[in-house]
Amino acid sequence: MAGQQFQYDDSGNTFFYFLTSFVGLIVIPATYYLWPRDQNAEQIRLKSLRRVHGRCLWYRLRLMKSQQSIVPTLKKAALLFGWAVFLLLAYKVSKLEREYQEYNPYEVLNLDPGASLSEIKKQYRVLSLKFHPDKGGDEATFMRIAKAYAALTNEQSRQNWLIHGNPDGPGATSFGIALPAWIVDQKNSMLVLLVYGLAFMVILPVVVGTWWYRSIRYSGDQILINTTQLFMHFMYKTPNMNMKRLAMVLTAAFEFDPRSNKEATIRPTDNIEVPQLIRELGNINVKKKEPPFCYPYSLKARVLVLAHLARMDVSEELEEDQRFVVRKSPALLQEMINVGCQLTMMANSRGGFHAPRLVTIENCMKLTQMIVQGLQESKSPLLQLPHFEEEHLRYCISKKYKVRTLQDLVSLKDSDRRSMLRFLGEEKYDEVMAVLGSFPHITMDTKLQVLDDEDSNNITAGSIVTVTVTLTRKRMADMFEKEQESTPCLGEEAAATEDAQGDTSKTKTKVWQNKSKGAKKTAKSKKKKLTKKKATPAPAKTKQANGNVAGNEVVAATSTAAAKEEEDEASDKGSESDEGEANKDSPSERDEDSDKQSDTEVDEMAGDDEEEWEALQQSIQRRERALLETKSKVTHPVYSLYFPEEKQEWWWLYIADRRDQTLVSMPYHVCTLKDTEEVELKFPAPSKTGNYQYSVILRSDSYLGLDQIKPLKLEVHEAKAMLDNHPQWDIPDTEEEDEEQEDSDGIEESEDDDEDND
Repeated sequence: MAGQQFQYDDSGNTFFYFLTSFVGLIVIPATYYLWPRDQNAEQIRLKSLRRVHGRCLWYRLRLMKSQQSIVPTLKKAALLFGWAVFLLLAYKVSKLEREYQEYNPYEVLNLDPGASLSEIKKQYRVLSLKFHPDKGGDEATFMRIAKAYAALTNEQSRQNWLIHGNPDGPGATSFGIALPAWIVDQKNSMLVLLVYGLAFMVILPVVVGTWWYRSIRYSGDQILINTTQLFMHFMYKTPNMNMKRLAMVLTAAFEFDPRSNKEATIRPTDNIEVPQLIRELGNINVKKKEPPFCYPYSLKARVLVLAHLARMDVSEELEEDQRFVVRKSPALLQEMINVGCQLTMMANSRGGFHAPRLVTIENCMKLTQMIVQGLQESKSPLLQLPHFEEEHLRYCISKKYKVRTLQDLVSLKDSDRRSMLRFLGEEKYDEVMAVLGSFPHITMDTKLQVLDDEDSNNITAGSIVTVTVTLTRKRMADMFEKEQESTPCLGEEAAATEDAQGDTSKTKTKVWQNKSKGAKKTAKSKKKKLTKKKATPAPAKTKQANGNVAGNEVVAATSTAAAKEEEDEASDKGSESDEGEANKDSPSERDEDSDKQSDTEVDEMAGDDEEEWEALQQSIQRRERALLETKSKVTHPVYSLYFPEEKQEWWWLYIADRRDQTLVSMPYHVCTLKDTEEVELKFPAPSKTGNYQYSVILRSDSYLGLDQIKPLKLEVHEAKAMLDNHPQWDIPDTEEEDEEQEDSDGIEESEDDDEDND
């Protein structure tokens, strides 16, 4: 009876197959994921960014890191070593001899397949005389010869050989374990047990415990849980937080405490260098004894952040710590915004405490912009550009140009811009224009509706309002191009107008002035408002004396034209009334017109329903694609002169009630805006009817002066009352009686059928 046998690999050949497969499963995926990408591609990308971002701190650090880093070389060496081991094992496996060979009695007897019975017997006698143990032969060889002879001459043995491959019939199933036999050898049992105990009872628990301990200390955004609790405590304690208090709370994060984060450091030289920076910065609430603001790590981080905003120079050791603090700050401020949103939702749902004010959350956003750009709150956004210093701003804010924002600088004509920035050389001016041209220009379109409702445009009290915001990003350079395209057209029109008017332009200007004076007189005399039409002024014979006369003539001409218009309107109304009377006399025509009108209304309603259905289907498909797609958060690199790492251009989008200083919808962090992005903001409509004025606000997390605010008017109507008795629910008494009669008839018929069956 067949059984099962388990045997270890005595020769070690099977173990090489196992080892080759194991190494291959590690080396092939590791090569795909860990092989350093083409360094030339990164160099080409950096080279393309050099013209705009060449002066940025993160760009210079990236160039130094790519030149000094040996990590790619070590990765390549480790992967090549792995491939060498894999190929060596594969070569070893290819040279191994096959241990299992199919049993062939003809080969044992040295006969050709298909030999006759007489040939088999003759060969058996020859081999028996040679290998029989009594004749001095090998007993094992003779047993194989006898077994082969029986397989070819005995009918039962022959059938077993043909069916099972063995003359003795089905044998035991053998399972080979691809481990060397010395692993289960009794001599090595203690060593193997020690290795197993060390691997599964020491190393594995330590690794899992370390991973678990680290993971429970951090949130999903890799922020320490203790930091999140700290932010929640202070935002609950101080709902209205100014910028100075916000900086103190930010720098109290446990990420800057060496006891919680090994990346943070406290140096012995801090006792000398930090007080010097405090004296240069001035009042930064050093004497405040409220913990954790008075702790050394918090004070140091606050000083480094304020020095970064003031663009002060620090020592090399402090500069390294400052880069660490600045690099961590945007993520921490984002966590503060999330905490503020959570407290706002809790206050709206439960009540009992004050939610953070809108100014607190917006200050978090402003502080993120300030840290990325290295600017204080009161500084001009123009200082984000290269080669701009404080002393250069006086040229921009002069009465001639009045340039205070980036948009003002873009809207200037090229000639005025060059004249204003004449303190820059030609190369510096081109660099400033290249940087300004790379800044984003966002257009924001909003659409207000109530989804999944019969009338999506009717907003009722308590309904869920959806504001679909479409963001389109363009470069400021596109605005330059539009300006250059529009400028020559205006010049041509002006030239054509001057040629057509000739010397009469002066007189027309004076008549226009007189017309305005006449208009003022008519307003004072409280006359009726007249329709605005340009009257053709008569040529002025005298320069000053006839000025008032000309103005009176213009007013008179205007009043005459208005009187004619009133007469025309009256005549039009009279003709319409005549037509109405004629229609009254022909009822058949009136019926035909009403039928046509009703048909057109039905067609229009059907067309509107189809359009709404198509729009609904498109929105559903868009949501499904958004759920399935995973968009990259790599958008556009931010131009930041003093930020230590490359940052992508992201935005916050939310709806707020600026009068009550409250959030209407939670801020949505737009991290995938490359060209166009569609965002849905949802919020419950107010419970009371009336008109509400909200604001859709778009804020950058990287640039100062590019925020946008768009008004959103909300007209809330009273919700429709629920119908208690709908006509389709009213069932007449006769129908109920008929149903009862049918049920009773059915019961009687079933009883009769049962009796018949019996």
